[in-house]
Amino acid sequence: MNEMNVEKQNQMNEAAAMRYYHPFLSFFDDFFGDDDATDAMKTNIYENGDGYLLEVEVPGIDKKDIKLSLEKGYLTISVKTDSQKNSGKALRVERRSGSYSRSFFVGNNVSKVDISANCDNGVLTIAIKKPAEPKQEEKFIEIQ
Repeated sequence: MNEMNVEKQNQMNEAAAMRYYHPFLSFFDDFFGDDDATDAMKTNIYENGDGYLLEVEVPGIDKKDIKLSLEKGYLTISVKTDSQKNSGKALRVERRSGSYSRSFFVGNNVSKVDISANCDNGVLTIAIKKPAEPKQEEKFIEIQ
């Protein structure tokens, strides 16, 4: 199972951010990348007037087994599942087990108070408020 290379993704996102600033640029890296977590945690991302909404598929995962962290502008979703819940000989195993994570670049101005999460019916819903835009100070000084 591949671990997400956050440093590599960070470099790619910083380069993309220089061209266009938009949170969740890593979504495109995830979509076109070969990360196994992308298959396990399919995610829809929506933008509304005051923020973003992520809907992450986590079927069969208890919310106590999901960890969210925010570091250096990256929101990371980590999941740990039991490898074998049922006893007996497995004839076919298609469900993912073990631990995996997925990260999204949300910007350096987002803090953890801007993020809320809820898990219901196998869908982890994460709401992220857009950070307030810094006010542009006037460049000119009034002459008295």
